[in-house]
Amino acid sequence: MKSTLVSNAALLSQLLAVSAGLALAGPLFAGQANQPPQTASTATQDKADRELARQIRKAIVSDKSLSTQAHNVKILTKDGTVTLKGQVKTDEEKKAVEDKASTVAGTGKVTSELTVGPNNSKSGSE
Repeated sequence: MKSTLVSNAALLSQLLAVSAGLALAGPLFAGQANQPPQTASTATQDKADRELARQIRKAIVSDKSLSTQAHNVKILTKDGTVTLKGQVKTDEEKKAVEDKASTVAGTGKVTSELTVGPNNSKSGSE
């Protein structure tokens, strides 16, 4: 239990560090012509959007009934709207992640691009 708590805390701190790094790198891409669609690596976020993504991530990661896949879905925020991307294991997980995001962001503010499928991780731990 203690190692799980430490692992989750480490994961959360890594996610926050990555989010901060992406926010700093975002302006480098802002002036490009033919801009690619928004992805986790090209998204620029203001402070409110970063905080919204952080709160949604915290809600998802705190649910220990969800798989690692569900804990690691991409959360993109722009002007208070949220897009969820990635794969989860079951329809129930998909609904749970969507519900958590909607609870934090507000009804009608979440677009889900989540898919349901098998675990494709290389570790095979789940």
